[in-house]
Amino acid sequence: MKVVKKTAGLLMLLILSFQSIAFNNTNEKTLNTIGDTFTHRSKVLEQDRSIQVYLPPNYHQSSQQYPVLYVLDGQWHFTNAVAIQQSLRVPNTLPEMIVVGIVNGKKLRRTMFGGQHEKFQQYLADEVLPFIDGKFRTSPERLLFGWEMGAFFASTLFFNEKQLFNGAILSNGAEVSDQEINLFNQLNMANKKYLYIANSIKDIFTIQSSDKLAKQLSATAGKNLNWHYQLFNDEVHVSLPYVAMYQGLKHYYHNFATLSFSSIDEYVKLGGMEYLKDYFVKRGERFGFPADINNSTKNNLIWLAWNRDNYQYFDRFMTSFKDVLSTKRYDSVFWQNNFGRFYLKHGKLKEAQQYFVKAIVKYPNTALLHQGLGKVYKVKGNIKLARENFIKAVALATAASDANLVEFEADLIAIAE
Repeated sequence: MKVVKKTAGLLMLLILSFQSIAFNNTNEKTLNTIGDTFTHRSKVLEQDRSIQVYLPPNYHQSSQQYPVLYVLDGQWHFTNAVAIQQSLRVPNTLPEMIVVGIVNGKKLRRTMFGGQHEKFQQYLADEVLPFIDGKFRTSPERLLFGWEMGAFFASTLFFNEKQLFNGAILSNGAEVSDQEINLFNQLNMANKKYLYIANSIKDIFTIQSSDKLAKQLSATAGKNLNWHYQLFNDEVHVSLPYVAMYQGLKHYYHNFATLSFSSIDEYVKLGGMEYLKDYFVKRGERFGFPADINNSTKNNLIWLAWNRDNYQYFDRFMTSFKDVLSTKRYDSVFWQNNFGRFYLKHGKLKEAQQYFVKAIVKYPNTALLHQGLGKVYKVKGNIKLARENFIKAVALATAASDANLVEFEADLIAIAE
């Protein structure tokens, strides 16, 4: 017995050793990098500079032009910008973008954003922007992000008459003179500019500057500027930029996503069908999308009315959006059954019967559908057809060990009485 135990122990040790060897030999260590770093000699600044560049995953497989997000203090905030990009592609909240991080050391940033800010502006305008536009497929759409000292710098650069950027996100700081705002208002612009300002009352060093700019814009901002000021009072000086960047991008791309409503009241208050049509027309004009109401929004409204048991708007949406009902999504037992039962609940027997009959043709062995059709016939007073469908539902449920068998048997017993 001792020999057997000893042999088994040695065998187990050998197996674990081989597994360890296999693991070590088949898994090579690789570097996890985000984007590329380009180093160049700046003629304007007379020093070596580095910029970080992230390209969307589909960049090399497409011929598309991409908007560019320029991130000041890329040494800290570049990875956040890339993370937002990669995590928000699934719900299509934002478009794919090229992200450029402008790297500055702790001491250097004080110089570039402070005493040499005019030179640094020139460096961006004459060297960085032409380099990015010349090397990569960029669209004319540029956004600028700045935090703290970078936000003060970015605010001045955004209002500059050269109009290098279409939008700016300012976190924890901002400063623009009334004269700069007035000159900005007089510029001839083809499209609106977007400005997002974020701060926290816990940032006692910069909150006054953000408050001041918001008051200035409230009094003097022209129609060519879409701006928003938002406080995040749970955040502190070093945590706010991560929230601000995401919220700022959402502000800029406020009409990029399809519409989704939380209630019928919200839909009505916004303007109903006219609001929908106008939203998608303007969305199409701005981003080159189709001007028709998106199927995702149609689905949202149909489901909302169904889920909230609002037959009035359910009927409107089912009529207005009947094209979406022919898509593959609704060709299922789930939706055919639920729509049939919804119409039955609200006394629309003709519509209910149509849904159940159509679904049974395609899914004849679904007990739930036969039960639903049986209920329709029962309300209509056709006891014979009601009984036939209840019997069918019980038989199918018995064969499939359906958890609803007891309910189906109760329907059959009730109609027999």
